[in-house]
Amino acid sequence: MKKAVLYFLSLFILLANKSSFAQENIMPLPGAYQMEEYLPLLKNKRVGIFTNHTAMVKDKHLIDTLLKAGISIKKIFTPEHGLRGTADAGEKTNSGIDSETGIAIVSLYGSKYGPDENDLLDIDILLFDIQDVGARFYTYISSLHYFMEAAKDYNKPLIVLDRPNPNGHYVDGPVLESAYSSFVGKNTIPIVYGMSIGEYATMLNGEHWLKEKNSNHLDLTVIPCKNYDHLTRYQLNIAPSPNLTSMNAIYWYPITCLIEGTILSEGRGTDHAFAYIGHPLIANKGFQFTPSARVGAQDPKLKGQVCYGWDLSQSNPPLHQINLEWLIETYDAFPLRDSFFVASKGKNNTTTYYFNKLAGNANLMAQIQSGVSAKKIRASWQKGINKFKKIRKKYLLYTDFE
Repeated sequence: MKKAVLYFLSLFILLANKSSFAQENIMPLPGAYQMEEYLPLLKNKRVGIFTNHTAMVKDKHLIDTLLKAGISIKKIFTPEHGLRGTADAGEKTNSGIDSETGIAIVSLYGSKYGPDENDLLDIDILLFDIQDVGARFYTYISSLHYFMEAAKDYNKPLIVLDRPNPNGHYVDGPVLESAYSSFVGKNTIPIVYGMSIGEYATMLNGEHWLKEKNSNHLDLTVIPCKNYDHLTRYQLNIAPSPNLTSMNAIYWYPITCLIEGTILSEGRGTDHAFAYIGHPLIANKGFQFTPSARVGAQDPKLKGQVCYGWDLSQSNPPLHQINLEWLIETYDAFPLRDSFFVASKGKNNTTTYYFNKLAGNANLMAQIQSGVSAKKIRASWQKGINKFKKIRKKYLLYTDFE
């Protein structure tokens, strides 16, 4: 795992952690650090682990840490971007053998999203550890959903090693409507849901959002973080995926990811994906960039074309709500508004627009097209957000921001 870790560490400058614990100078510690709590549960068991390059325990990967502790890992299950976190967004990855450990890799972003019965025949217990970013369309929580369903279906205990959410200090955005459920948004939650991945797992289980294939009970254990709460502005020191290489981009991501559903470039193929936004036809913008092929973005949108637009890497990211005003500005700045939102070829019903899948409904696109103000759009979200917050409160493991 060392090469992948060094690659991503080179992308980040470790920032000072600005958290509610800063005065005490205590850093949040992910669940993977609490080895005394979960190693006894894994001893003498055949383990299947869902993970990628982000599952670090100090300066070692969790896989290496477990192997050194004598834990028997039978299979490594991997998400979008693969075990090393270098595959393109949306690129299907293959199963195989990990060259560094000799352990079998089962891709859960290829021909299937969850383990099947054969995958789990030689597994006694499942382990899940991955760094999420707290946006509904970031696919790691969809992978968690399918992984939990498999654990329940095939009666395998599941341990989730929790990690802090860098966007866990607020809740905002439209709540997904079931007609728009997909791998980039499965459940009725807002874009920013303000939960750690462990808290989200308990909500999936507690609200019975997992598909009921049988009457099995899910044996779920969450190993919580230490020194963390929902006032914490947690700083990552490793890129969670190849196109989120700075904290600035991670903070902007809950709104700039929606640009993926438009004709504009979201900055893939640059040093600042999700912070460089633009298009060749946008005028009156002095900033320009040209997407090119690179690790994690081999064929980016508008590759090789000079794009004009916004450099959000030099702008303060949103603190407690997504920047809806900026999204409206991008629509207003594009000269061919009828082609701003992109639908699947040959189809034009609302569910075929990728923007609507990301937004979780057709309302946001229609509101922007109709010139509805950001204030009124936000007001239309409040009923759904308030309902979600009541559900969310039941599953929080840490002190909340409100």
